[in-house]
Amino acid sequence: MRIGTGYDVHRLTKDRDLILGGVKIPYEKGLLGHSDADVLLHALMDAMLGAAALGDIGSHFPDSDPAYEGISSISLLRQTVLLLREKGYQVGNVDTTIIAQKPKLASYLPQMRENIAAALEIGTDCVSVKATTEEGLGFTGSGEGIAAQAVCLLL
Repeated sequence: MRIGTGYDVHRLTKDRDLILGGVKIPYEKGLLGHSDADVLLHALMDAMLGAAALGDIGSHFPDSDPAYEGISSISLLRQTVLLLREKGYQVGNVDTTIIAQKPKLASYLPQMRENIAAALEIGTDCVSVKATTEEGLGFTGSGEGIAAQAVCLLL
């Protein structure tokens, strides 16, 4: 068994879709990034890659490569699963947390779990997606950005 952690943050900006856990969430702003900027999946991929000692998502999917511009992070998550398989690993379970003051995310969490479980080819009972606020503190509390944390167990 191997354990990895991941963290990511993206700035909120106008004229972008807000994608979290592969779910398009209606909101006045979206996350700024080279791909779809799905901060939750980026943290998760870093946790997975870290657990396997394979670096981070930037080393596998660099933002300098035009092939990844606007790409769905669900697609990158599936590619990460393939990288792990090549090294003989499979995901046992994941635990993730989205840190955002707004929008409210509770109603979207079940679909995020489904999306992640499908991409990882594991049951939803092995995927935890939570959301929390920072009580108005810091850049997430002021609505400047959204952050995410993830922990992954590889078998």
